[in-house]
Amino acid sequence: MKTLKEIEARLAQIKNELNTRGAELTEAEIAAFETEVGYLQEQRQALLDSAEKRKKLLEKIANGEPVDDGDGGETTPTVLRNFKGAAGETDGDKYASMEYRKAFMQYVCRGTKIPVEYRADAVSTTTDVGAVIPTTVLNQIVQRLESTGMILTLVTRTAYKGGVAIPVSTVKPVATWVSEGKGSDKQKHTATKDGMITFAYHKLRCAVAVSLEVDTMAISAFETLLINNIVEAMTKALEQAIIDGDGTGKPKGILAETPEEGQAIESAAPAYADLIAAEAALPQAYENGAVWCMSKKTFMQYYGLTDTNGQPIGRVNYGIAGKPERTLLGRPVVCCDYVKSYASTLETGDVFAFLFNFKDYVLNTNYAMGVKKYEDNDTDDQVTKGIMLADGKVVDKNSLVTIKKLEAA
Repeated sequence: MKTLKEIEARLAQIKNELNTRGAELTEAEIAAFETEVGYLQEQRQALLDSAEKRKKLLEKIANGEPVDDGDGGETTPTVLRNFKGAAGETDGDKYASMEYRKAFMQYVCRGTKIPVEYRADAVSTTTDVGAVIPTTVLNQIVQRLESTGMILTLVTRTAYKGGVAIPVSTVKPVATWVSEGKGSDKQKHTATKDGMITFAYHKLRCAVAVSLEVDTMAISAFETLLINNIVEAMTKALEQAIIDGDGTGKPKGILAETPEEGQAIESAAPAYADLIAAEAALPQAYENGAVWCMSKKTFMQYYGLTDTNGQPIGRVNYGIAGKPERTLLGRPVVCCDYVKSYASTLETGDVFAFLFNFKDYVLNTNYAMGVKKYEDNDTDDQVTKGIMLADGKVVDKNSLVTIKKLEAA
């Protein structure tokens, strides 16, 4: 989807074109402009509505209104904040100040109440008031999430509001031909023409134990520890859901999809023929961008195989900083622990490798994150619980080709 600035610029460009060319325009050109203007106006209104809803939601949270904490009760939440830009602009942001960063550290480590001027709920007198994550910390969490792991860096990320049906073509456009002299079909998104996708609000939580010894750390060391713990936990949970989530209380994963006819390969054990069959099943239109995904253990079983000329079918090159770059028959391989490894004990029908273009998977989240803390009475640790809302779905499964276990004859 275009930004509001891009939409306004294009509308101005069309207006200028209509004014300058006037009578020169053909009926077909006028119809095309009419269609585009209608579509741009729809996008502009959607952006304005979304911005208004975000504003109201932020006001509601900032006022400390109770929300469901996921455990059947209600709690005054940490403010779920939209982070600043990647450059980390903090002008006028009180939550980026050193004073607040120190207060946040004391809140997490000791349970010391946040000063009134910084508190999520300034009128509350309880000790269970959540703390806003400092802007500098939140920015680093977001940047690390987007660059950490093997899967998160590959998928498409959006930030649409949940519960709203969105045309698939919005996240994956498709071009169509229009006959000369004939008006287009207005390019309006309809369920029958485009297919619709709806994102939900799934709550992802991670509990980060902060021991009492942390209280003696410098603030930079404390923030680094908190960032590392949250990013590691969130990355693992998100990537696992992207691969095999069942869509119940979490995103729906790639392997929860049923491949198109002829794109589910069966194999009794890793073999050269598997890769040939899978490559043949992958539609040519989807070849570009498709990669292999399997566990490292499964890759090493393929790596040891050779083709009919005795040449190895797998390659491992070491690029920048010694990071291994794996390929099978020249196609990149992404290794992750969330795909089951091939073994003789693997159940029949289980997928142990697949081809897919990860850009056809959409992770929908704005990375807004809140925290709540409590004390573990058994360990005396102060546990900080990070909460994030996210959902994800496959928007086009035509690039999906699976290899699953076939019962040996």
